[in-house]
Amino acid sequence: MGMRVCRAAFLFSGILILTLLTGGCGRPAVRHAPPFLPPPAKALERKELPRLGYTIQAGAFASAENAARLTRTLQQKGLDATYFVARRGLYKVRFGNFPTKEQARVRAEELRNTGLIEEFYVVSPEEYAVAKREALGEAYLREELVRTARSFLDVPYLWGGTSAETGFDCSGLTMTVYQLSGFDLPRTSRDQFTAGSPVERSSLEKGDLLFFAGAGGKVSHVGIYAGNGLFIHAPGRGKKIRTDPLAKDRFSRSFVGARSYL
Repeated sequence: MGMRVCRAAFLFSGILILTLLTGGCGRPAVRHAPPFLPPPAKALERKELPRLGYTIQAGAFASAENAARLTRTLQQKGLDATYFVARRGLYKVRFGNFPTKEQARVRAEELRNTGLIEEFYVVSPEEYAVAKREALGEAYLREELVRTARSFLDVPYLWGGTSAETGFDCSGLTMTVYQLSGFDLPRTSRDQFTAGSPVERSSLEKGDLLFFAGAGGKVSHVGIYAGNGLFIHAPGRGKKIRTDPLAKDRFSRSFVGARSYL
């Protein structure tokens, strides 16, 4: 009797173990792995450009050539300088990037004492369009960037060279547009390309920069998107700043990407 009880207990234990292992069926239990969930997509980090501090504004020139000449002289003294259209037929120069208003004023006085500049004005950071973004919105800032770019339309290509003939190059234009709104955008098109956040062509917004490759496949040209498939750029020596459609064959073929800085 005791032997039968032991055998029954052993048989019951075996059935219990088999049941646990087989999931109650006569087949091996399948342990269902949790469904595969891809790792969450990493959000693209928005790159924020440094903002300008205090800058110095000087000069009032009737010709872009004279404004460009002062700009180059200031650059030779190690100052970041750019000229812009204050109003139709009047060009002014802005230069420097100072942490305090007093430092900007002292430097301007030094330059005035040498006769390089005459009257000057210190531009405060809160005067730039970027300082008003929080109150007026990003759309306002984008419109300001395009408005500034449009103010250069038909201005001679006069930025990048050492003479009036060599011109306002493409990245000099985009740098100036952003600086006039309070952003410290790098000087060259390749550095500008690296500094921004990628934007799909289908998602372009006003103020984004468009980049194009030259014969070697490297970024060699840049313009500012103005909306409706158009962009503003400095096309080359001997030409004026103008608007062109991105869909134009030569631009569409050489387009390598867009960047946003907002």
